[in-house]
Amino acid sequence: MAKPDKEAAVAEIAESFRSSSATVVTQYTGLSVSQLSQLRRALGTSAKYRVAKNTLVKRAATDAGIEGLEDLFVGPTAIAFVEGEAVDAAKALRDFAKDNNALVIKGGFMDGKTLSVDEINKIADLDSREVLLAKAAGAFKAKLSQAAALFQAPASQVARLAAALEEKQRNAGTEAAEAPAES
Repeated sequence: MAKPDKEAAVAEIAESFRSSSATVVTQYTGLSVSQLSQLRRALGTSAKYRVAKNTLVKRAATDAGIEGLEDLFVGPTAIAFVEGEAVDAAKALRDFAKDNNALVIKGGFMDGKTLSVDEINKIADLDSREVLLAKAAGAFKAKLSQAAALFQAPASQVARLAAALEEKQRNAGTEAAEAPAES
């Protein structure tokens, strides 16, 4: 690769590092082109999967201010630059790696810190953002229903008490009318 081409590649990879919410470094030795295409489809729009030379990636990571990944850039390296939810991309990579032993997750980077393989697997085990939001909405709805019932309880108790008093007065009035007059 000519020097200007390398500089452009480094700049492009550095920009990918900066614009990503997370990155996952993988080794893809033994994957066919069709398997790499399947992986890219599995990642969907949540991540871009890019194969790159280690020397270029190291320089790009340094340019982007990413530290701690240098040890991962050994052997055939490909990086998933996560643009959407890290959970979705981590699940796609983990599931693909289970089915294809040739894909090895080496580590990653998110929120200013490096991630181990175990941490990436923990992220993959999390529910997606949509599921968490739905669970939170359900919990809020349940609490609001409880609050509404709590606020409604005194009013309904007063209504029942008033109905009972009215019934008692009616019964007392009819008993008084039915009682014989004493002389």
